[in-house]
Amino acid sequence: MSSPSAPSVPPSVPSSHVVTEADTAVALGSGDVPVLATPRLLAWLEAATCAAAAAAGAIGPGRTSVGTRVSVEHLLATGVGGRVDVRAELVHADGRLLRFEVAATDDAGRVVATGQVTRVVVDRERFLERIVTAPG
Repeated sequence: MSSPSAPSVPPSVPSSHVVTEADTAVALGSGDVPVLATPRLLAWLEAATCAAAAAAGAIGPGRTSVGTRVSVEHLLATGVGGRVDVRAELVHADGRLLRFEVAATDDAGRVVATGQVTRVVVDRERFLERIVTAPG
């Protein structure tokens, strides 16, 4: 494991979310049950990787990171009103490549999800200049 550039930085930046109707599989079109949708969970986990990258000092001025690979197992359903705590830990940094271990637990401490997210550090302006938009 390569360590983040600042050893005194906490290895993860946890955050907590309460599942609302807008977070369900029904609302996001990823299923027909009123439980936390996997796409919403993935968004929360990716947001945690962004926070962890920033806290570790892995993103310099004029730069950002973009997600390039996600491998997550969504193991436990969480209903509306349930709390989900997510965390991302930077476990590998190699040049522009950042790899995070991610996890989510419910308010009872049960594992909701676990996996890895890979991000790549890019120059923000150059990245935006290369975006292809649809004509018209």
